Amino acid sequence: MKLAYWSFDMEFEHPFTISKGTKTHQPTLIVELSIGSYSGYGEAPAINYYNITVEQMIADLLLKKPFIEKFALTDPERYWHYLHHLLPQNPFLVCALDMAAWDLWGKIKKLPIYKLWNTSLDGPLPITDFTIGIDSIDKMVSKLKEKQWPIYKIKLGTPDDISIMETLRQHTNAIFRVDANAAWTIEEALQKIPQLAALGVEFVEQPLDKSNWEGMQILYQHSQLPLIADESCVFEQDVKKCLHHFHGINIKLTKCGGLTPARRMITEAKELGLKVMMGCMNESSIGAAAICQFLPQLDYVDVDGPLLLKSDLATGLQYDHGKIRPNNAAGLGVNVNFAR
Repeated sequence: MKLAYWSFDMEFEHPFTISKGTKTHQPTLIVELSIGSYSGYGEAPAINYYNITVEQMIADLLLKKPFIEKFALTDPERYWHYLHHLLPQNPFLVCALDMAAWDLWGKIKKLPIYKLWNTSLDGPLPITDFTIGIDSIDKMVSKLKEKQWPIYKIKLGTPDDISIMETLRQHTNAIFRVDANAAWTIEEALQKIPQLAALGVEFVEQPLDKSNWEGMQILYQHSQLPLIADESCVFEQDVKKCLHHFHGINIKLTKCGGLTPARRMITEAKELGLKVMMGCMNESSIGAAAICQFLPQLDYVDVDGPLLLKSDLATGLQYDHGKIRPNNAAGLGVNVNFAR
């Protein structure tokens, strides 16, 4: 295999704010693995509160480049295990390479990835929400009106959470999902969740700090709404911990290390009776297309990354009022549109 990479600083349509801070651009790393005339692409956005930068990913990539290229690709799952041991401290980079390997393998086999997994897009599929980041109430209303959508994911974690939700509800009958990004105390969560339930919220994502398992057990017993783990469920070993603390998990490909471990996490979660959501981390259509390969296996999906960006790095995904499908092209089913 041959390896190439590019870094981008993708600008958001609007400044993107969650309880952990605000950003105007999303730094991301794109990798390419090629064999002969076939090329596969993968993406890993850098997230500052996980302390993995694009610069660190590139440094690790260059350090291990000969080993990354020397592997004989006969099975993407075997390649992931190889990468997992080669880059044990950088799951973000492992994700990008694993994604590229699956894209490459699909192109070699002339099949979309979801067909390699013996799944089908013929049945009902979850539709994606659209995220409204924290802002002034007026600006959050403006963002909502700008993008008419059937499901909104509302970022909360402020003293005005309930006022925000009450105001937004006046402007739409759409389904609301709430993501507190670990910003609430147990007392706040117990107070706010009944009010959110009355406002038609579907579920609450990561209400408490990721380490507050005792608080989550209490909240699980008393919550009127389903609770979905995000920061509390990063790697495969976290899935079982979420049982009796959350009603479901939100898998992020970048954080867990790629498509290969995500498949195992889905299997385990379903065996435990947990709902399965897959979320984005503001990826372009490259990373979003990888998420879409999982649609037949998911209960919920948050894959609005490309919609939040001013410009995209690939074409091939079509959004239709929440409905999104990968096309039938091989691999990820997208075409990169940046200079290579």
